[in-house]
Amino acid sequence: MTQREAIFPEGRHALYDIHGYTAAIRSGDLLFVSGQVGSREDGSPAAGFEAQVRQAFANLQATLKAAGCGWDDIIDVTTFHTDPENQLAAVLKVKDSIFTSKPYPNWTAVGVTWLAGFDFEIKVIARVPQAQTVS
Repeated sequence: MTQREAIFPEGRHALYDIHGYTAAIRSGDLLFVSGQVGSREDGSPAAGFEAQVRQAFANLQATLKAAGCGWDDIIDVTTFHTDPENQLAAVLKVKDSIFTSKPYPNWTAVGVTWLAGFDFEIKVIARVPQAQTVS
């Protein structure tokens, strides 16, 4: 059986405990990151859509870092949008500032009607660099 290891970003562990889930699970050399929203440390949404997107990416980066990963380790991305037609330009602006070189990760965008008070969520699968894998 493959070992699973819970990964939590620094300073946000209590929020995950309150809601009963793990920020990410490392299994072998793969990292499965739960959906990250644009929440500040207290759990409240960042003000404005683009700020939520930037904060969601910042929260994702903190989770990746906790597992020894970075942007280049991401293989697959899924994003959730409450108004994709009107939000896509802002999301692409932030995304394009982070993923600047090929090959880009796979990407699936999904329109949804509810994200618990948020308007954007991002989840990823990443490969953990060789030196960081759990035996």
